[in-house]
Amino acid sequence: MREPELGLGLRGDTPQVERVARLAEQGGFGVISVFNDLGYGEPLPVLLAAASVTERVRLGVACYNPYTTSPAEIARQFSVADARSGGRAFVGLARGAWLDQAGVAQPRPVETIRAAALAINQLTARRVPLLVGAWGERTVRLAGEIADELKVGGSANPDLVPVMRGRLGTERTAIVFGAVTVVDEDRGAARALARERVAMYVDVVGALDPTLPASTPDLAADDVLDRFAFAGTPADVTRQVRALFDAGVQRVDFGAPFGLDGERGLRLLGEKVAPEFVSPGR
Repeated sequence: MREPELGLGLRGDTPQVERVARLAEQGGFGVISVFNDLGYGEPLPVLLAAASVTERVRLGVACYNPYTTSPAEIARQFSVADARSGGRAFVGLARGAWLDQAGVAQPRPVETIRAAALAINQLTARRVPLLVGAWGERTVRLAGEIADELKVGGSANPDLVPVMRGRLGTERTAIVFGAVTVVDEDRGAARALARERVAMYVDVVGALDPTLPASTPDLAADDVLDRFAFAGTPADVTRQVRALFDAGVQRVDFGAPFGLDGERGLRLLGEKVAPEFVSPGR
């Protein structure tokens, strides 16, 4: 079992990417990933900017979907990022969310993701480090077959970890949980902003968590918010991360906006949370 790891999840429209990437590496984070959801901006420029100012962190898109980006284009972008970063890139694949709003059909997701992964490996003439983003039983099982990592996006729920491990059917594939993160010394303000920012994700994944009641999750309840976001003081977030690591997660990804002020939130994560789990600059 590998050592616990922390990562950052960025949007394609993240400002001052170089500054954010430097803070991440200095703070001991092991991964910087870029979201590829609709309306979030192009991920490749963010990866290249991060690659230009870092030496250690792994870099990838979490996640491409093969319905709007062809395997050939994914392979091209991976190759560019891998070359610029000195071999630190990985590929993330997922079914994708909100595509129905753009009129994009998503037939046969398991078969489509499997075929995309195979094509990317063939086009790059190597085995590409692969992350699969998934919640459903069949797609999680696929991750256990073909991926190095399973990304459970939009969750901070430790009760879900053994469920996902059972669906994977293997110990080989690492489990990554990631969610909206808002950390600040003002606990009330941090949790209020988290409730606002996480609602759109709960609409997508809330009904997919079998450890929760079938009714729509009530984010006004503190225990429910803790299942879908990292929110509160550095001590609060540290407690949440520790619960996930104790449950068997190998990496936790903190997603934007990071804090009431993004840079301050990143500094709190790097200075107050990360040292509890990783060595700075490792």
